[in-house]
Amino acid sequence: MNLPTALTWARVVIVPLIVGIYYLPDETAEPALRNIVGSALFVLAALTDWLDGYLARSLGQTSRFGAFLDPVADKLIVAAALIILVQLDRIEAVLAIIIIGREIAISALREWMAELGARSHVAVSVAGKIKTVAQMVAIPLLLYDGRLAGIPTRPPGVLLAWLAAALTIWSMLYYLKKAWPALSARA
Repeated sequence: MNLPTALTWARVVIVPLIVGIYYLPDETAEPALRNIVGSALFVLAALTDWLDGYLARSLGQTSRFGAFLDPVADKLIVAAALIILVQLDRIEAVLAIIIIGREIAISALREWMAELGARSHVAVSVAGKIKTVAQMVAIPLLLYDGRLAGIPTRPPGVLLAWLAAALTIWSMLYYLKKAWPALSARA
């Protein structure tokens, strides 16, 4: 166990906290307080994602387990938040299905490509990085669902979520195209 791995585990632990905050009875937590705490926890998790990667590289503490756990933690927190947002009627279910479905498909593709010794064919693309940024900004805006500096957060959150979904499809097609030569040779 090292600091980067501990931060990744913290992100995993944050998932049930975010989910739980939205299941508290109204007498326990006002909806606005739930939104503030839920979005703050998500932002904290997103920051630990950046920080654990930075520390792992700068401290020379990368590990195979950390490389495995990091994307799992990312996908858990994003999937949980999207499902909450669907339940709260803040996004369309189809949007969550697109994003979660792509994450499952690309994870499976990366695993298969690693077995073929061709993992570099599905290395993270620029579109994938932009998708991640759009989704990591959209989700806390939608969890918060209030006003920041007098501006309602839901409209830009929804717009960014749809942008993330479009980039999700684009980046998935890009990864499949890059992987196709290795896949078709082994199929």
